[in-house]
Amino acid sequence: MLCSSGDLEAKVIEIGFLPFFRNSVKGFSIQEMVDPGLWFSEEEGPWEWKGPVIRNMNCAYGKLFNGKAGYVSLEWLPDFANYRRALRPSASVGSDVASGVSEKMILDAIRAHESLLSKELKDLCGLTVKRHRKSFDLIDVIEPATVGKTNRRRGGLEPALTRLQMLTRIVIADFEYSISRSGESYGWGIARYTTPEALYGDDFLSSCEDRTPEESYSRIMTHLRSVFPAVDIQRLRKLID
Repeated sequence: MLCSSGDLEAKVIEIGFLPFFRNSVKGFSIQEMVDPGLWFSEEEGPWEWKGPVIRNMNCAYGKLFNGKAGYVSLEWLPDFANYRRALRPSASVGSDVASGVSEKMILDAIRAHESLLSKELKDLCGLTVKRHRKSFDLIDVIEPATVGKTNRRRGGLEPALTRLQMLTRIVIADFEYSISRSGESYGWGIARYTTPEALYGDDFLSSCEDRTPEESYSRIMTHLRSVFPAVDIQRLRKLID
């Protein structure tokens, strides 16, 4: 069982991939590896471990598995990104999604600022602005958003953010908390988004630059089959595809 952020980080590095929640592979999740008593208690648990693990720069974190959260070690992130990004090349990331905000708008804003909190993204994309917007934002230059009740009715950023994370175009750099007057943090952490290039360096893909996306995929599947030899390959593919 995982009892600390150190245990969690070591497990991600050992296996290379670790989903947060139950999935197609029984037992292969943080949810199943942590004592239930640590989830909502006075002790730090898996929710609080996320920031420390990310900040150690050995594991990437985001919605990476079937639209749900999980970790990928820095050893395996290049192959993972090499495959995932090929599913939808950068030039095609830009179509409008159901939220009324384009993925290109989000990605351009994050690249321009290097990192942004989710609430900052909402402001830049016109989803939480005041009725009369007066300030000038960089996003106005990149791609103006239609501001008003219509945008708010159609939803938030989550669908587009999830797609960008699944494509490994963005990851979560950290979680930031509100601070009380006494200096104590409280509430749920707010995600700060960035690109893997900004967080790990522009050359983070260099270790697999001579591999095709198909070769990276095959390498990942071979590794996972060695870790879970008794698991049906289709179940493993559900996690990676």
